[in-house]
Amino acid sequence: MARIELSFSDDVFCFETRMQVRTTDINGANHLGNDALVSMLSEARAQFLLSYGAPKGDSGGKSIIVTDLATMYQSESFFPEMLRFEVGLMDFNKYGGDFVFRVTKAECGQPVARAKYGFVFFDYQQKKVVPMPESFRSRFA
Repeated sequence: MARIELSFSDDVFCFETRMQVRTTDINGANHLGNDALVSMLSEARAQFLLSYGAPKGDSGGKSIIVTDLATMYQSESFFPEMLRFEVGLMDFNKYGGDFVFRVTKAECGQPVARAKYGFVFFDYQQKKVVPMPESFRSRFA
């Protein structure tokens, strides 16, 4: 099976936050579990959107939904390490684009993971994908 390779330009990242690895994030191998990392990526994405004043959805029932996720694990992380999550956006299209993430150990900068979330805007009332709102596009594209 071919391995994925994720590589992002430094200038794509426009936000960062830090989160500590909790005891509940540790798996049976005694390091950060992949399920916990995915939850942390979602939290970093929510903090990113909040920091830019961009709601996850609007009052008309339109919201961002994740279409795919690719994650490249680079090293283990352990309780109680502090992780730095850098977040950016790229590859916009009519309906969405990609959130990209670079995760490193805050203390030493060691790479932990890179990830990419594909997203589109979805109208939950109509149950269909809809074009990206201009207010979102103008804020980030």
